[in-house]
Amino acid sequence: MSTSSASHVLRQHAEQRFAEELAELQRHDQRHRPEHWKLSPWAAVTYLMGGRLDNGYEVSPKYIGNRRLMEIAVATLATDRALLLYGVPGTAKSWVSEHLAAAISGDSTLLVQGTAGTSEEQLRYGWNYASLLAHGPSENALVRSPLMQAMRRGQIARIEELTRIPADVQDSLITVLSEKTLPIPELGSEVQAVSGFSVIATANNRDKGVNELSAALKRRFNTVVLPVPATEDEEVAIVVKRVAEMGRALALPAEPPALKEVRRIVQIFRELRNGRTEDGKMQIKSPTSTLSTAEAISVISSGLALAGHFGDGVLRPHDMASGLIGAVVKDPVQDSVVWKEYLETVVKERSDWKDLYRACREQV
Repeated sequence: MSTSSASHVLRQHAEQRFAEELAELQRHDQRHRPEHWKLSPWAAVTYLMGGRLDNGYEVSPKYIGNRRLMEIAVATLATDRALLLYGVPGTAKSWVSEHLAAAISGDSTLLVQGTAGTSEEQLRYGWNYASLLAHGPSENALVRSPLMQAMRRGQIARIEELTRIPADVQDSLITVLSEKTLPIPELGSEVQAVSGFSVIATANNRDKGVNELSAALKRRFNTVVLPVPATEDEEVAIVVKRVAEMGRALALPAEPPALKEVRRIVQIFRELRNGRTEDGKMQIKSPTSTLSTAEAISVISSGLALAGHFGDGVLRPHDMASGLIGAVVKDPVQDSVVWKEYLETVVKERSDWKDLYRACREQV
């Protein structure tokens, strides 16, 4: 895709959006690169975590959190092991997966989205049935999956929501991950993985028990658990950064949100998620919803859209109230009780939160 056409798409791939940073890292990367890697493992981690190069060039952070986790993830991909990114929804698993593939392969698009309807053909290969009926099985009739393409090119294949995929389909990965080969019995041939090939899969613990990974498949992965942000400041920094990026991408006609508003949303999410107030003085009930960092970003972004298109461009509590309630109240019975109790016992009692309390009460 050309630069001019890419600038008009709603969401650019990581390798398009951060092409300048990737190119700068490539130019100044003097460390050892595994075969078919665009960057060395050190440079790949620098791309993810951000940092200043020797020439003063500033690489922006893509992941805000524990650097060691990213080092483990990249080191895994430098071996013959596949990588499983695991954690609660909204902990940037897909985001990290995309940026890892962009840094290592220069291509994050070799993606299989896992669902209950994902078939073995989508993981392995399929057929162009018109060609198959006319000429029989042949290379020309073969429809190559992203996994097969990654094997042939020596690149990273991504599999999102692995535990959403039926167990028998999941297990079709075992031969690929252990033998690094994909048999094609219909042609009497196989695809052997080229150096640089690996798989990054994601799974969240809310799907635990949906389609558990078999013991044989688990052994083929190194698992890195991505935690929720450790501190409020860390989570606020993530929300501010991602909201700013989304605001620019969507050209929202609103001012960047005040730090106070972001911090309040993050604090509400953390308190409801942890079941206690930040000062530890009060135990509170938790809703059924995850209340992830990604949802906090969504609440602020939707509030900015309201403020920009239907207000004066300044984010205020009444712009965030409906999104906040929608994020918390997923179960209309159980979560409504939890939210109303939190609103009356916590939000109402904070003197500097009166405006937020009123805005939320109007929506209840």
